[in-house]
Amino acid sequence: MTETVTVVTTAVNGDSQRVLELGDKDKRLLEHIHKLKAKLEKEIQDLKNDISELTKDMEVLEASFIESDNKNSARASELHIGRKKFNMSAQKGIDYLESVGLFNHTCEDIAQFLCNTEGLSKIQIGEYLGENKEFNLKVLNEFVRIHVFSNLSLVDALRQLLASFRLPGEAQKIDRMMECFAQHYCNSNPGVFTNTDTCYVVSFSLIMLNTTLHNPSVKEKTTLEQFISMNRGINNGGDLPRELLVTLFEDIKSKPFKIPEDDGSDLTYTFFNPDREGWLVKEGGNYKSWRRRWFILTDNCLYYFRNTTDKEPRGIIPLENLNVRDCPDSKRPFCFEIFSSGVIKACKTDSDGRVVEGNHSVYRMAASNVAEKDEWMKSIQASISNDPFYEKLRARKKKASNVS
Repeated sequence: MTETVTVVTTAVNGDSQRVLELGDKDKRLLEHIHKLKAKLEKEIQDLKNDISELTKDMEVLEASFIESDNKNSARASELHIGRKKFNMSAQKGIDYLESVGLFNHTCEDIAQFLCNTEGLSKIQIGEYLGENKEFNLKVLNEFVRIHVFSNLSLVDALRQLLASFRLPGEAQKIDRMMECFAQHYCNSNPGVFTNTDTCYVVSFSLIMLNTTLHNPSVKEKTTLEQFISMNRGINNGGDLPRELLVTLFEDIKSKPFKIPEDDGSDLTYTFFNPDREGWLVKEGGNYKSWRRRWFILTDNCLYYFRNTTDKEPRGIIPLENLNVRDCPDSKRPFCFEIFSSGVIKACKTDSDGRVVEGNHSVYRMAASNVAEKDEWMKSIQASISNDPFYEKLRARKKKASNVS
């Protein structure tokens, strides 16, 4: 049966129009086409909406990238400024970086910063860690614990630690650092030493051994037998295995500790802002002649030079456990002296340019007038420090030697 299309002629406003009347089949086909069209139009609109949403997301993402780049650039600039401040003064640098939100005021954050940030002054790191303040001591503890000492020999563990900062010169600071190191090493390697005191004494012995073996200024080099003798009886009253001490000695002898390089070690920085400086006349050690020397008092040390333009001092007198007093002399007015009950730990440069240890118990100097003499004595007295460290070291050796 075939479908027919009827043509009907109608009159509208006097005009005739032809209208097609579809059959049932064509009507169903036309209805299907309308449905497909509506569906396609909806899909196109949905696609347009998706494209619009995607465009918005891309714009937001692009804006976030720009913001992130700006933030990273700002943080890099802040870190650069903070590093410069730190390398001049560790505390000022840390205060600045905390203020800009680079890290929080926690010992963990600061220890990570000191350990993992490139370009920091190793000297400033050492000075900050060596401060005898409660917070600094906590940072020191966290800093040491960042290092992994498990299954390392004592020498290798010390190498790792000493490469991360410049060991300060003050004995008390070294004492606190070695105490912290010994505790962490023993916790990481149970059974190597019977107690932390033994580890502490051996560690300090290795630092001193490194100095005597590899410092060209030290003439008397420590021998193996001397090193073993130094560490007798420190293992709960007994001796450490000889093979262990031989291994430690040979390790240091063949490969010295690497001291981190640091531009801040230039002596120019040491003498930049002295407590006092000026000309004094100093009595010689061997010939008792008097010579005019330029003295600089700074950092609890008294340095003397031949001339004000000299870059290296002629001698150094650490003002540790010393005294200063007036010294009337009919031939040399305005005289005073620095003295000790034992040998003063000082050094000087000999005629060949070698650094030699002094063996004096008195250093005598004279000023040009009484007011100048009094000012020098007052300044020196204020700079004298009483360091109980060596007494503490002897006590630790005694403690390590006692049988538990």
